[in-house]
Amino acid sequence: MQKYNEWLNNTYKKFTSKNPERKKDFTTASFSPVKELYTPDDIKGTQEDRLGYPGEYPFTRGIQPTMYRGRYWTMRQYAGFGNAKESNERYRYLLEQGQSGLSVAFDLPTQIGYDSDDPIAYGEVGKVGVAIDTLADMEILFDKIPLDKVSTSMTINAPASVLLAMYIAVAEKQGVTKDKISGTIQNDILKEYIARGTYIYPPKPSMRLITNIFEFCSKEVPKWNTISISGYHIREAGSTAAQEVGFTLANGIAYVDAAIKAGLDVDTFGQRLSFFFNSHNDLLEEVAKFRAARRLWAKIMKERFSAKNPKSMMLRFHTQTAGSTLTAQQVENNIVRVTIQTLAAALGGTQSLHTNSRDEALALPTEESVRIALRTQQIVAEESGITNTVDPLAGSYYVESMTDLIEKEATEYIEKIDAMGGMTEAIEAGFVQTEIQKSAYKYEMEIEENEKIIVGVNKYQVKESEHKDLLKIDIKVQEEQIKFLKKIRSERNNEEVNKNLTALKKASEGSDNLMPPILEAVRNYASIGEICNTMRSVFGEYKEHVVI
Repeated sequence: MQKYNEWLNNTYKKFTSKNPERKKDFTTASFSPVKELYTPDDIKGTQEDRLGYPGEYPFTRGIQPTMYRGRYWTMRQYAGFGNAKESNERYRYLLEQGQSGLSVAFDLPTQIGYDSDDPIAYGEVGKVGVAIDTLADMEILFDKIPLDKVSTSMTINAPASVLLAMYIAVAEKQGVTKDKISGTIQNDILKEYIARGTYIYPPKPSMRLITNIFEFCSKEVPKWNTISISGYHIREAGSTAAQEVGFTLANGIAYVDAAIKAGLDVDTFGQRLSFFFNSHNDLLEEVAKFRAARRLWAKIMKERFSAKNPKSMMLRFHTQTAGSTLTAQQVENNIVRVTIQTLAAALGGTQSLHTNSRDEALALPTEESVRIALRTQQIVAEESGITNTVDPLAGSYYVESMTDLIEKEATEYIEKIDAMGGMTEAIEAGFVQTEIQKSAYKYEMEIEENEKIIVGVNKYQVKESEHKDLLKIDIKVQEEQIKFLKKIRSERNNEEVNKNLTALKKASEGSDNLMPPILEAVRNYASIGEICNTMRSVFGEYKEHVVI
């Protein structure tokens, strides 16, 4: 510390008195102050306590001993638009280009459990993802894609049980048994109440459905990740890095609590939990965020929930680059932003990654844009050299100090939520939403006041012509989807469907696991709207608490 102070007073301040710095205060994207220099004095604790080794508790340096020296992260591009046939063509194109896993985007009616012919769905069918009404759509979606060889992630929450059942049924039709399929459903309803809004039912029945999936998959679908606890949308709503970690892990705590109360063993379902984080522009802060989240979750599972199996303590996570950072101005600049975010995810030790496309601030990505986004991952993996060693930034005084700071701030948020009675109570009180809103407002004000520079937006602007060649979804997609749905309803065994829906309603009124009756209804081509409306009639719908 003495030598540092000597340098600060005799060299640094003497120099800056004649050569002023660019600005008075330097901060991360999350407003944390950044010192002029970091030294060993900024790092607390010993190497063993804080870091450990890759593949060993507390997993700060990675959950696998070899990380990317063994194999790269799964390159899983999030895609889906229009109808199942169009999306299937995009998936097969991406697999041909070297993508190693699928990630399905559903349209808004599907995400909130409505059929394409429901009046509430008008104008939204196939717009932001693929429209799925019945098992027939899922059969087309995965046509000629072997589900015993491809891992699939599905971004679906309130109706996650229905889409998982459809995936199982499609696999069965391919001759692939439940124990052979692998993938992930997001299935994270708490963050929907916080930040995203695609909820259906109130918290209690929603948590029941989630724990039903945990129980069912632990016995029937052992390779399936039953939840992807998502900080991504929390960050997209405007949270800081520490809030993203704190609120996401607090949601994780709520799910583990609910599963244990339902009689499940933490070391059985704990191994199938996964997480989903955002990768923002502040490269080193993001690397520190991922490392802090991994270490903190390991401690939570071991110390709070008494997990014994190291696999239950591992925070396995998917990453998506930050959609909120993409600009409609000078869209080519987004390729550079996504490259920085890709580096952050890889340096932080992600297990899988989606890279956003350059034109997503304007429309769904074109085929060319998707290829560039995938190539970004491939170039980082194959050409950058960062995958040749495990945790290459470990020991950086700045990164280690920031890792400690994010863990500390995230822990403080978890303690506040605990004191309120848990995450559900914190959401109902508006605490989480308010904290995110404050951070989002502060960030936007800094852009307005040019304290934060967004290239092409508040600095380095150019006059641009109208964008061409954007992907647009024709209204005919909706018309064709409704026509196909009517055809399926006319051809299926409606007597069996009615029996299935009656059985589902009875099970919903009781306490049985709901996955078996949902699966039976799906196999007989009951629609997502019919299944979700049956449960709506018992559970009701969630009404948002307005936070002022």
